[in-house]
This record gives sequence, C-alpha cells and structure tokens, in this order.
Amino acid sequence: MNVMAKKLRGQGTERVLKKLHTNIELGQYYEAHQLYRTLYFRHLSQKKYGDLISLLYEGSILFFTHNQHNSGSDLAVLLINVLNESDATVTDEYIDKLGNLFSMMIPDSPERTNFLATALKWSSKCMPESIAFGHPRLHQSVALTLWKEKNYQQSRYHFIHSTDGHGCATMLIEYHSTKGYPSEVDLFIAQTVLQYLCLKNKSTASTAFYTYTEKHPAVSSGFPYLLPLLNFLQFLLQAIEREKLAYFRLLCEKYQPSLKRDPTYSEYVERIGQLFFGLSPPPKQQGLFGNLLQSLYESFDETFNEETEPVAGSSKESSFKIQQEELD
Repeated sequence: MNVMAKKLRGQGTERVLKKLHTNIELGQYYEAHQLYRTLYFRHLSQKKYGDLISLLYEGSILFFTHNQHNSGSDLAVLLINVLNESDATVTDEYIDKLGNLFSMMIPDSPERTNFLATALKWSSKCMPESIAFGHPRLHQSVALTLWKEKNYQQSRYHFIHSTDGHGCATMLIEYHSTKGYPSEVDLFIAQTVLQYLCLKNKSTASTAFYTYTEKHPAVSSGFPYLLPLLNFLQFLLQAIEREKLAYFRLLCEKYQPSLKRDPTYSEYVERIGQLFFGLSPPPKQQGLFGNLLQSLYESFDETFNEETEPVAGSSKESSFKIQQEELD
C-alpha cells in the first residue's frame, strides 16, 4: 500500500489510501471496497490509466488474500474496464496479471465466469478475426489453473485454444489415467489433435500427439503403434506436412473402421481436407457437422455456463453424441 501511495503522490489520494489501508487492517472490507471504487472513478476521469491498473490489480489481490472474493472480483472486472477504456495493448504483463487474478477466484463462481469471459474478449482484440477466441497465452494460463483444480474438461477446452501442446498432452495423460477406461487411450488424444487441426494449429497438434504417445504409460510401443487410430494420426500429420492429397485420401479410406469409432471423426477429417488440401465443402454444411463447426468457431461467452460433459468417447456415458457445445 505504501508503494502505491508513493506512486500516486501529488494526486491528492494519499489520505484516501491511508484510510483504505486502515480499513483493511480493521477488517472493514466494505468501506475499503467503496474507497477503491472512489479512486477508480477519480482516476478514470483523469485518464490516469497506468496508476489505476496497478491500484486495481494490487487491491484485487489484497481482497482475495483476505477471502473477500466478491470485492476482489469486482476490482478485477474494473481492471478490464480500464484496459478497454485506455485501449491498452495486449502484453504478456497484462495477460499474466489476468491469469493470476483468475487463479485466485473461487472455481465455478459466477464472478469468475464473468471475469474470464470479459478478459478473453479483451485479449482477443489483437487476434485475427477468424480465430478471435482470446489470446493463446491467457487460454494457457487458465488451462493450467483448471488442470490444478482437476477440472479436466474445461482445462482441455482452453488448451485447445492455446499453443501449449506439451501441457495439453500431459494433462490428457492424467485425465485419461484418472477418468477414462484403458480402451480409450487413443480416443483422448485423437479428438484433441483433430480439433487443433480444425483450428489450423498443426504445430501444436503435432506437439500434443508426440508428447502424448511418448509419455503415456499405456502406449508401450513406438510407431507403428498397436492402436490403428494412433497410426492414422501420425500419418495424417505427415500428409499435412508434405501436402500430399493422394496420401490423405488413401488414409481416410484405409482407416475408415477407426474413424467410425466416434461419429465426429469423419466430420473433423472432412474439415481438415478443406483447410489443408483445398477440398471443396459439401453443398450444405448442416446437421452434425454444422453443429461441430459452430461449436469450434462460435463465441466463447457461452462456454462457461455449461455442465461438465462426458469424457470423450467414454463408455461410462450413454452413446456419445456431439452437441453444439461439445468442444466447450
């Protein structure tokens, strides 16, 4: 608090900050929260954005460390408002701050949901419109936090929108080992690799695949693998790298039995053919495939209000069906 007071010296706020500090020490958190909001409006009107961002970040952490989660979350959202108002550049420093605040919030709370949706939207402003899901670094930070919380399904979603294939694969190994059946070892990585490719992230798809197959204790042999689906994925990555359309078509024909294990695989592969080999889409993309693509490319705002979904390919659930939100 003294550091912040020095930063704001000469702006007529030392007295307010001193009173704010006293309120925190006395446990008068409501009064402290109101003082923070007073400083927020004052500095926002003066366009003192840099000082205000530091003030809100430190204040939010202060409230979280005192278990005042509503107040901490409120200041965190105000921080994003300042980033938007000031047209701040998306930097690693800001991404790290937002990721840290997310990690301190109560899991599954409405406040955390709102904060994350707002943070991702702000961070997406530097991304191409076609992949405006939020900054990959922020997705990675969120994925790591959710992984620590054992929220594997939501962690996987955010890893898919990051470039951390190694982290994603390591999480998937733990996910399968704790939640899946032995017969599903190839299904966990197959869905992930195909989704990375549908997002045109072939380098991360490759990293995830090779990390998973090298580190998973149930994948005992190297290439060629005992599981045909793993062989298909490796051949597919090679076909994409070499831009071999004939090779791609041969793979899809040869591995039809493996692709039929999940009704979505052929739809993913169809999209991959369009993205990497210039194949024409069918006359109408609707039904299952239409829902799949909409799920991949739709706004992330709806992602966080859904219940946990069945493990990909899991026989613990009734027949696995793609819903519009499956990828979320």
